[in-house]
Amino acid sequence: MVFRPQKLFIVIVKGCHIDTCCGVWNVVLIICLRRARVFVMACSALFWVVTAGCAPKDTDQQQKEREDKTREDAAKATERAKPEIQEAGRELGRAADEAAREARAFAEGVRQGWLQGGHHIVNVNSASETDLMELPDVSQTTARKIIRNRPYHAREDLLAKRVVSEEQYAKIKDIVTVQ
Repeated sequence: MVFRPQKLFIVIVKGCHIDTCCGVWNVVLIICLRRARVFVMACSALFWVVTAGCAPKDTDQQQKEREDKTREDAAKATERAKPEIQEAGRELGRAADEAAREARAFAEGVRQGWLQGGHHIVNVNSASETDLMELPDVSQTTARKIIRNRPYHAREDLLAKRVVSEEQYAKIKDIVTVQ
């Protein structure tokens, strides 16, 4: 099988750590090729030479020291970032409180619009089954139950006679009347 790069070939050799020789090597070759086999072969050879020379020559002690330094650097960076993270948390809390207030205001506005808007007040003593079914959360069965238990002397009679649940009553109490 012959390797034929078509448009873009990227070779990335991660850094190796050789204290005595070269320090940290970062080789990034971006090669835009069509059919340059010789160049690809040369890059492949370079890659193998570079990676073969990057065998770690650290002792266990040097490896441990490097890990300790990395750990210390991470701890210091976290320590420096901590106040900013805490402030971001406080800002997020304030934003959540504001969003909750706005959501409550929106819900109240919807409720007021529902009550004031194009929905008429329904008289539960004289409304038809169809009119009653237009009320929120009132099914055909509930509408028939309302009609069967007439007359009502107060809106609360819907609860007292167990015609609707408390949840249903909360939704319709402001848009029903008995007169």
